[in-house]
Amino acid sequence: MFKQLPPVTKNLLIINGIVFLAQLVFGQRGTDLAALLGLHFVLAPDFAPWQLVTYMFLHADFSHLFFNMFSLWMFGRIVEQTLGMRRFLVYFFVCGVGAGICQELWQLADYYISGMDGYTTVVDPSGLTMPMADYLNLWTTIGASGACYGVLLAYGMSYPEERIMLLIPPIPIKAKYFVVGYGAIELFSAFFTNGNIAHFAHLGGMLFGPVSYT
Repeated sequence: MFKQLPPVTKNLLIINGIVFLAQLVFGQRGTDLAALLGLHFVLAPDFAPWQLVTYMFLHADFSHLFFNMFSLWMFGRIVEQTLGMRRFLVYFFVCGVGAGICQELWQLADYYISGMDGYTTVVDPSGLTMPMADYLNLWTTIGASGACYGVLLAYGMSYPEERIMLLIPPIPIKAKYFVVGYGAIELFSAFFTNGNIAHFAHLGGMLFGPVSYT
């Protein structure tokens, strides 16, 4: 089955797997690849423009990798066959970079709205004081989720009437409703939940999708 995958989808799966193994190996040797190649906040000292690309190939843990790659395998192969190899590759990276840009804009708004621009130090939950620059370096985004959400959107746009079988509950749902539902969940989560999930990156991938799809 893996041999029958179209080339871009197959190579993206392979590259993500290799990079994840590299994260484990380098991590055991004291080097955090996410700190080097992850997408840092634009005002953080460690930010670099090329991180808008490299962050897509890093993942926090195996479950993070698995669900992103499962989504890419499930929908990416069909979208690639529909769009063609080159167009799908461009689409994937436009969604991924767009997702990173949206995440940066949200973090930038949060930085100024919360008034952090007026401080030079931060007190962490343990009570230790750290320089603001070091704190901002912790605002790091990783994962192919934004690009994968864009691929999901492309599938819904290409085959809106196709039915997808949900796992919980186990009922079929049309692709167009599935995509809208996922987008609504991410929008709600972005504003009403706390955590380390980059919901605005997910929405960004779907927002930039139509730009390169048409």
